[in-house]
Order: sequence, then C-alpha cells, then structure tokens
Amino acid sequence: MSTAPANPSEIAEKSLDWLVTSARATEDGVAWSDTRGTEELNPNLYSGGAGVVMTLLEAYRHYDDDRFGDIALAASRELVASVEMWEHCSLYFGLTGMAVALQSVHEILGDSLARKGAVRALELVLDRFDGERWSDQFELLGGNAGVALGALRVGDVDVALTAVAPYVKRAEATSAGVNWEVRTGTLARFHHVSHGTLGIVGALAAVGAAASRFDLIDLALAGAADVVSRNESLNGGFLVPHSDPQHRPELIERYSYGWCHGPAGDAQVFRLLAALTGDFKWMELTDRCWQTVITSGLPERTRPGFWDNSGRCCGTAGVLAFACDHYERDHDFDFARVLVDDLCARATVDDEGARWSNFEHRVTPSELEPKTGWAMGNAGIIRELLRFVRICDGRSSDYFVPWPDQPATGLEWNWA
Repeated sequence: MSTAPANPSEIAEKSLDWLVTSARATEDGVAWSDTRGTEELNPNLYSGGAGVVMTLLEAYRHYDDDRFGDIALAASRELVASVEMWEHCSLYFGLTGMAVALQSVHEILGDSLARKGAVRALELVLDRFDGERWSDQFELLGGNAGVALGALRVGDVDVALTAVAPYVKRAEATSAGVNWEVRTGTLARFHHVSHGTLGIVGALAAVGAAASRFDLIDLALAGAADVVSRNESLNGGFLVPHSDPQHRPELIERYSYGWCHGPAGDAQVFRLLAALTGDFKWMELTDRCWQTVITSGLPERTRPGFWDNSGRCCGTAGVLAFACDHYERDHDFDFARVLVDDLCARATVDDEGARWSNFEHRVTPSELEPKTGWAMGNAGIIRELLRFVRICDGRSSDYFVPWPDQPATGLEWNWA
C-alpha cells in the first residue's frame, strides 16, 4: 500500500481508473461484480452496475470526457438486457434502481434505448405488486419507499402513489406520531433512512408534494415526529438509536452516525421537510444533526467496530455528502476537508489506480476486499469526491446526476 496523494482530485481520477478497468465485457456491453474478480455480475444500484453507471455519468459531466460517457452507455446496454431477467423490484437491489440509472443515461446522453429500458423496468415492477408490497421489506432500500422515490425520479407519479398507499393503512400510532413494521415479522422498529421510519417519511413527503396529496405529507410529518421524539443527545445535537427494541444488539451498535442509520442521513430528510413546509424547526434539526456528527469523533477509528467503513452507505463518504449539503447552510468546509483527507489517506494507490478496503472487526482477516459499487466501494466514494472538488473550485455545489433519495441543496435555506 503506497502513501496516497493528498490531492482529492488525483485520488478521484485514480479511483475512476480502477473502477473502469474493473468492468467486464459481456455480450451486451459491460458490467461489474461487487468485488473485483468475482464471477457473479450485479446490475443493482446498491453494489452493482446501476450504481457504477450513475458515477460514470457524474464523471462524464465533471470532466467533459467522452471516455466515461462511452462506458456508461455500454453499461446501460447490459442493464437493459438484464431487465427481463432480474427478479428484485426495489430501488437499491432491483429493477427500480436499474430504471433510475437508465433514465439518467437517457437524460445525460440522450439515449432512447435507455429510456425504453427504464419504462420497461417500471412496467415489470408494477406487474409484480401484490397489492401491498414487493417483498418482506417495507422500507427504502428494499421496499415500497424506495420504489416510490425511484418511480418519481423516472417520472411515473402513478407508480409512486401505488407504492406509498399501503403506508396509510399500515401506520402504527405511537405516543408522538407513527411508525411502521419495516420487515415482515420483525419486532424492532427502525428509525432512520435506509431501513426505517425516516426513509418512509422521505418517500411520503416527496410523493405527496409531487401529487398534491397533503394527506401523505401529514403522514410523513407524523412519522418524523415519532423519530424526533426519540432524540437522546445530551449536548443539543440529534442522536436517535438504531432501533427499538434494539435489533440484534450482539452485532449492531446502539448508535450510528452515517447516512444509513444516523444523523448524516436523517438531515437529508429534514432538509426535504424544510423545503416542503417552510417550518424553521426542520432547519434547526439539520443543524443539530450537524453538531452531533462533527463532535462524534469520526472519521477516527477510535475502537474496533467504530467507523471502520469509508463507503457511501455506512461510512465516511456518506458523511461527506452531508458536509457538502451543509455547505449551503454556513459555507463551513473545514469538516469536509477532514473527511476527504481521511479518505485520501486510507486509499490504496498503485499502478492499477486507487480503491478502499473496509474492515470487519468480527472476522479474520478483518481487512475486506475493495469493492466497486456505490454502497461500500469506489463508485459511491468517487461521486462524493468529485462534488467536493467542484465546490473547492468554485463550481456547482450540487450533483450533475440527481440521486432519488437525496434532495437537491439550497431550496430549504430560502425559507430563512
């Protein structure tokens, strides 16, 4: 492992090199497996080809370099070919996420075949709806909330409404609002974005706004109220447990700080609610999330199991997304630089490019193989590094390619 260059732009370029050379040629185009060199190719948004395509489109616009557009187009051909064969329907693991990537190819590269593939993917999603859900999962990553947000991104409000309608019937009243059973038969109630109440809140709010369904926005606010009531921060911040009762306490820590189960992701939903309602309290809550994140100790690995991930879903890159969002609030970029310095320092850099290894302290050996995808690998980290570089260069502070569950920045602050 070499010493990584301190320049995040150089790290982004080298990590793109590694990602591009990790592609495997197929009969229809190119594709990726989650871990380089493994046999199983994966088209999904979370860890596979769809997520890589989104990053390649971001790189194409960032560098104005046809190399990245060409490989994104080739990868979209493989996604189109995979649509008829892929069984999962969700945003992060299935057809809805593939539709989002294909829609993005259509918008950025003007490709009509990609648009047809996106439409076909959502047709299959709708055909497989059982009247309430698509699987045991009933949340953002694998369930209805993600399908709704993905359908909105592709432009199908009807599918989005179909996906969120069951939340009205399935809402469970609590002392402060409502929450939901997010997986069939699971006693624990999860609170955050990836698998919990706030992911559902974000979908209800976004669909309610798109369809002028104020009852859905009201339900979203009730869900958010339940989560806010669970704040256990003692220093004016915002820190809600992973779940109640704690899900698998022998494996899962009570508190997290990233996008998936912590304030870095919570704040994105609060930003959306601020933009939709004009209520200043949601802006205050984003500030409290920020306070908690910057005083948490991350990105230091202070103990085994604490902050052992550099990736977008559960690690440093996901917090960097929050830091760049928050830049619109106070133009304070110091913590973002700390996060980027950590990512650069932890990169493995050699003649093949740059990549990251996460750690799992419960397994031996604990250093995991580098991954290619959005959630835990190069694609997700690259996307955030490119945005950081643009902000440093005085360019746009937002993404070129929108992500379904991350609201654009700036709108919420106009209410102040």
